[in-house]
Amino acid sequence: MDAPGTTCSACRLTLAVGAATTLGLRDGSQPEFQPVEREKERYARDAIELVAEKDGAIIGLIDVECESDGLSPRPGAGGMIWHLATHPDHQRQGVASGLLAEAEARARERGIGRLEAWTRDDVPTQRWYERQGFARIDSYLHVYLERDDLRAFDGELRLVKAFAHYTGDQPDAVRERYARVHDDVLYEKRL
Repeated sequence: MDAPGTTCSACRLTLAVGAATTLGLRDGSQPEFQPVEREKERYARDAIELVAEKDGAIIGLIDVECESDGLSPRPGAGGMIWHLATHPDHQRQGVASGLLAEAEARARERGIGRLEAWTRDDVPTQRWYERQGFARIDSYLHVYLERDDLRAFDGELRLVKAFAHYTGDQPDAVRERYARVHDDVLYEKRL
């Protein structure tokens, strides 16, 4: 790994639980669209689950599910990067790049020829993926609907909040109509 004194090791369920709940933005906050889970996700398929440690503390993690059902229908065996995070105190030190490099090596060993990752409208994150050799291959708008947006659907069920994926050709109109709209972008890297 690039960061001195940092090692990358196989992650077991109990190791990543604490890390996943403490990682966030540089100021320690969480983006409004990012859930904080109480338990580490379990994958239906074989997965590459790695953590970066420094002085006995977990400072980063990556989870890649091999042949995930979440992959786009593209040629070649693939892996989906579900989680990639670095503790705010250790960002910009090569931790994420080191985790990705190790995950790529392990993916190649398993016959995986490409990786995919979804991001939101976070320009620094998108630029990071591009610097790592990922290319943008798809996108949609993630639209959050609040109570006022949903009153027209009232019946036996009273909808309070919902979200939708917009793939049409009028994204500006959707952004004007709804208060919370995010760009979700799919990146792919051929290994």
